[in-house]
Amino acid sequence: MKKFFQFDELGTNYRREFIGGLTTFLSMAYILFVNPNTLAMTSIPDLPDAMRMDTGAIFTATAIAAAVGSLLMGLIAKYPIALAPGMGLNAFFSFTVVLTMGVPWQTALSGVLVSGVIFILLTLTGLREKIINSIPAELKFAVSAGIGLFITFVGFQNAGIIVNNDATLVSLGDFTNPQTLLAIFGIFVTVILMVRGVKGGIFYGMLITAIVGMATSQIAVPDKVVGAIPSLAPTFGQAFMNLDQIFTIQMLVVILTFLFVDFFDTAGTLVGVANQAGLMKDNKLPRAGKALFADSAATVVGSILGTSTTTSYVESSAGVAAGARSGFASVVTAILFLLALFFSPLLGVITSAVTAPALIIVGALMVASLGQIDWNRFEIAVPAFLTIITMPLAYSIATGIAVGFIFYPITMMMKGKAKEIHPVMYGLFVIFILYFIFLA
Repeated sequence: MKKFFQFDELGTNYRREFIGGLTTFLSMAYILFVNPNTLAMTSIPDLPDAMRMDTGAIFTATAIAAAVGSLLMGLIAKYPIALAPGMGLNAFFSFTVVLTMGVPWQTALSGVLVSGVIFILLTLTGLREKIINSIPAELKFAVSAGIGLFITFVGFQNAGIIVNNDATLVSLGDFTNPQTLLAIFGIFVTVILMVRGVKGGIFYGMLITAIVGMATSQIAVPDKVVGAIPSLAPTFGQAFMNLDQIFTIQMLVVILTFLFVDFFDTAGTLVGVANQAGLMKDNKLPRAGKALFADSAATVVGSILGTSTTTSYVESSAGVAAGARSGFASVVTAILFLLALFFSPLLGVITSAVTAPALIIVGALMVASLGQIDWNRFEIAVPAFLTIITMPLAYSIATGIAVGFIFYPITMMMKGKAKEIHPVMYGLFVIFILYFIFLA
């Protein structure tokens, strides 16, 4: 085992890897409860049942997808990087694809499945790197920051901090509402934990908020903590049922968005965490193909089980900081996700007031990429800004990407830099123009 994971070469041991894997799990365990609430859109009370997914099935799918993805990453790529259904992508799945576009969640899962299969093919053929390199870095950073703002906006809504206003569209909510006060308390607690550098600060922030909610009778106390594993039956295999409905421009845009966001989210996480762990060789990522395969295979598995795109988690950096250097840490994280399957009764405790702080803090972490954009170049600043601001204002990640990718070729050509635009960007320009013509 030590030889397989190259413990001696990496200067690590079982204890360091176990602590690293445990730290990573605690840092991302919040997804077990946030993902079911996000995909089921539990924060929207009057939503028809047909548009909702079963929270219990999503909980199980989330845990298994995270376990499978982390296990593949640990055994095949041998990296201390864990995977789970991605934040941002789950919000896009629910609030843009299902709620705004009116796509049935079964068809949306088909879109995730297809994007995962395409991801695998692009990885095996080596085309993935070429496509990534064709899109300017500033737009990649803008997409990440825009998703961060979108997630934060959703968190503020779920908390009741931001509410609808017929005169101004949005305004501050009722700060005397106990649920809103509980969410605000959770934000303060989570921020303090994160500032103090507490490993798993988001998870512990949710835990403390839930306990305070139960103590103040704002959250019902569960009758048990450990229970039977929720059935996957409501969501399992649904991704296959509506495959014949994905051949539309609308679903093409959806699939491209799933693919695009996962592309760069994964690439950024792999490079960032591997660099932190000192695993980069000559500024290149060893076994990159295997790591990307693990990520895309996990997306396919997750979609079949019944969850949105599974991706590499930047929270793995917490595990690396705690000592993880090999794939054994990812195996530990995978096992912990499987053990978490038995704690489904806690789902009822994790209300919108409890998950809202997690959404807001994750959004704050994602907008850090704003600093990587050259705002002094107006031809870059305009498409980047429009990408970022359109996502929360239009309540659509896909629309934000479309607007930015339309303006980029225009501003670059007007600046006399048409030769710097990759042909792929012209292709995306046409696709997104068609998106607005037929879907707007």
